[in-house]
Parts: sequence; C-alpha cells; structure tokens
Amino acid sequence: MVFLTYFFVFLFGLAVGSFLNCLIYRLKTGESFLKGRSYCPHCKQVLNWPDLIPVLSFLILKGKCRYCSQKISLQYPLVELATGILFVLIINYQLSIINLLFACFLIIIFVYDLKHYIIPDKVIYPAIGLALLYQLFRILDLGFVSNFEFRISNFQILINPLLSALLASTFFFLIVLISKGKWLGVGDIKLAFFMGLFLGWPNILVALFLAFFIGAIIGIGLIISGKKTLKSEVPFGPFLVTGTLIALFWGQNIIDIYLKMFNLPL
Repeated sequence: MVFLTYFFVFLFGLAVGSFLNCLIYRLKTGESFLKGRSYCPHCKQVLNWPDLIPVLSFLILKGKCRYCSQKISLQYPLVELATGILFVLIINYQLSIINLLFACFLIIIFVYDLKHYIIPDKVIYPAIGLALLYQLFRILDLGFVSNFEFRISNFQILINPLLSALLASTFFFLIVLISKGKWLGVGDIKLAFFMGLFLGWPNILVALFLAFFIGAIIGIGLIISGKKTLKSEVPFGPFLVTGTLIALFWGQNIIDIYLKMFNLPL
C-alpha cells in the first residue's frame, strides 16, 4: 500500500514537472501558461498527447522532435524526474502538503536562473507571498478548530522564520552592496528572504553553508576544467536552491552531526 502511494505521488510529480517545463519556457517568451497548447520550440509544431507523456515520450522519441528531428533538451525529462522524486521525499518525510508547492517554485528558480542568469520576479514574489501566508496561517492555527482563541503569543511562531528571512537577505544585501553586484544579484537577496521564511532557524544556516560550499567546489571544478574563468559569471540561485532542499530534508541531521563532531550540547 505504501509503495502504491509513493508510485502515484511520483507519477503526479512527473505530470507537475511537465507543467513546470512549460511554465519555465513561457516565462522567457512572455506567453501565458494558461492558454495555448504545447509546441516544439524549434519547428513550432503543436504537440499531441503521445509527445507529452512525461519522460516516456522523451525515451520513445530518442530525445528528438517527432516532426523536425531537432534534439529535445535534457531539461525536460530531468525536471520531470526531479519533481517526481521531490514529491516522494516530501511525502516520505511527512512534510506539509504546501511544501509540494514550495518545491515547484524552487525547481523553476533553479532551472530559470541556470539558463538565463536571473531569478524572475514573477516567481520569487508569489513564493515569498505564499510563505508569508503559510506562516500567518500557522499563527492563526487554522486547523479549523472550533474553540480557537486568539493570543498575542501566537505571533512568536512568526519570529523565527521572519528573523531568519531578514538576516539571510541582509547578509546577501551586504554582499551585493560591497561587490557592486559583481558577486551576487538582487534576485539572490529575494531568494534568501524566501529561504528564511521557508526554512526558519537554524536550517537557514545549513542551507546557506551548503550553497556556498557546493558553489565553491563546482566553481573550482569549472575553472580547472577550463569551462569558466575567475571573471566568468555563474548563477548562484541553483546552489541556493540545492542548499535549501538538502536543509529541508536533512538539515537537523546535519546540525546534529556537526554538534557531535565538536562535542557541543544538542
């Protein structure tokens, strides 16, 4: 029964991932993602349902468009698979259902920033708004309990994520200010604010540490391989998203391991 649940959640994630691919593409072109059918970005041929089966269509067509034989970007099956896997992890760790939506925002930001070197306001602002609403709902204890009583003390729930968001975004703002935008962009400040609201303290520290650590390793690797130089621009959003997702699932475990290594009290 558990296996079937994960299987159907994974299939649902694949379908959502297919929709996210459409959204990512249309964010760049300015088209509405609510209107119009999907089409090949090369020959503009409208795609039929056999061309739109997540992952499977890519494999059957051997990674090429059925109509013009141009290569289909690996982005499409990878985003679908990543969404499916993230959905399964979220259900497995019994996280809030709203985390499925947060995961979608993070996937869009990851891919869009990786491709276009920008974090779109059309994505990050709704993500921040949703995170704020989620925290407010926690304050109001909207479990639809009939005997709910409003208490000022409930607002303490908001202090942790709000302070985390302000500290993280202020840290990035200072980096942008000092570097005059050469090291990080304004979009990273907004993403850091969302991360703080989403993760809270101390998971935001884990996410930021991992983002800089992974970014440094990959950056050094790219320089050594000759693909980038010290002056090359590298989007930081994907590293922030990666750190956020790792902290979401294993943040507390990482903190516990760190404390044990230095014999600090848990």
